[in-house]
Amino acid sequence: MKSIAELETIRDNTIVEMKTGAEGAHRMRVLVGMATCGIAAGAKPVHNAIRDTLSAKGVADVSLISTGCIGVCRLEPIVEVVDASGEKTTYIRMDTEKAKRVVEEHIIGGQICSDLVIGAAEG
Repeated sequence: MKSIAELETIRDNTIVEMKTGAEGAHRMRVLVGMATCGIAAGAKPVHNAIRDTLSAKGVADVSLISTGCIGVCRLEPIVEVVDASGEKTTYIRMDTEKAKRVVEEHIIGGQICSDLVIGAAEG
């Protein structure tokens, strides 16, 4: 970096990427809680299952993001699906099979897996 202007350009580009994903606008964002509690509960295989299923199904308009603590450690691994309007669905106690199901039914098929959401566990 040679100037403040260059630094500001980097900042502005980073903000745009954070809002839309590194490759442009996406119709959905999928966040996987990858803090210590999530990793200990199995978040890494869940993240990999989502990534691999999206790839196998040819889904390129979904951004997969590793994030920190989502805040409910006892329900880890947690996956949040955020649609283009900002509507968030929080899936809990995920495993690789549930992750594949969320990709196929919710992300591709448009149907929320109601039995896997936080409200189903808390209700």
